[in-house]
This record gives sequence, structure tokens and C-alpha cells, in this order.
Amino acid sequence: MRLEKCWFCSSTVYPGHGIQFVRNDAKIFRFCRSKCHKNFKMKRNPRKVKWTKAYRRLHGKDMTQDSTFEFERKRNRPERYDRNLAENTLKAIKKIDKVRVERAASHHTQRMKGKRAKEQKEAAKELEQSIHMVKAPSSLQKEASLTVPKIKVKVSQQQSEENRMEE
Repeated sequence: MRLEKCWFCSSTVYPGHGIQFVRNDAKIFRFCRSKCHKNFKMKRNPRKVKWTKAYRRLHGKDMTQDSTFEFERKRNRPERYDRNLAENTLKAIKKIDKVRVERAASHHTQRMKGKRAKEQKEAAKELEQSIHMVKAPSSLQKEASLTVPKIKVKVSQQQSEENRMEE
């Protein structure tokens, strides 16, 4: 049973599923669902469409460099069946999956490390700018620390007389 990769979104295409498109130059494109096929026909770039694996890798949301990806490569060399080898391979696949999940989790925590502090800083800034929406105006007048200091500008009599003449 051969599992193919979708050309557009890089998800697995199981046998009997998806769409296969063969171009005039005999290049084969496999798609997991009609959504990927339609985006391909619209000539969209998978690296610019946010839900694709290519976008996530390009923008640092998924891991790009990892030794566990080496095992996922396609191999076309036939091997003679050996029961012990198949059993050991299945055990190794389980271990590799566990390692990949741990590394993906650590990658995610590394990416999200400074997010909480940044969100708190933005929230404090927004609260400072719009405190009048949260507190009543009467309480704002009582507490001088909550209000924005008002700047008083002195205007000379000559300037005020000139303004009246212009009117």
C-alpha cells in the first residue's frame, strides 16, 4: 500500500482517495481533495496559502530541520521480506513518532515563549489609552493618577485680540 503526498498541502493521500492530474509533459500531480485541486487550477502558490504545510514551514510555525524527517522519504528500492526486519521496523516507527511529537511540542513552546509577556504589555497599553471607558468620569476626576495630565498654555492678550479682529 503506497501513501502519496498531496502536491498542494502535503497531507497524505490514501489509495482510492483524492484526484490525480497528469500534465502534458507527463508530470503527475496528486491532490488529497477538491479544495487542493481547485487551488492548483487557480494557480495559487502553496507557500502563500495559510493552511498549507509549505506556508507553515516557511513562516516558522512547523519544524523544518529534523532528523526524523529522514525516515519519511520515499524509497523505490525493493527489499526482500523478512519477518524480523518488519517487526523491528514497526517498533522503530513507534519510537520515531514519539520523538517527533516531543520535538514538535518543544518547538511550539519555544515559539510561544515571549507571547504572554507581549500580550500583557499590549493589554496594559490599551487599558491606559482607554481608561475612561472602564472607569466612571467622576472617579477619574478624584484620582489624578488615572487621568492624562492636561497642559495649560498661556495666551497673551495681543494674540487673543488679533484672533478677535480676524473674526
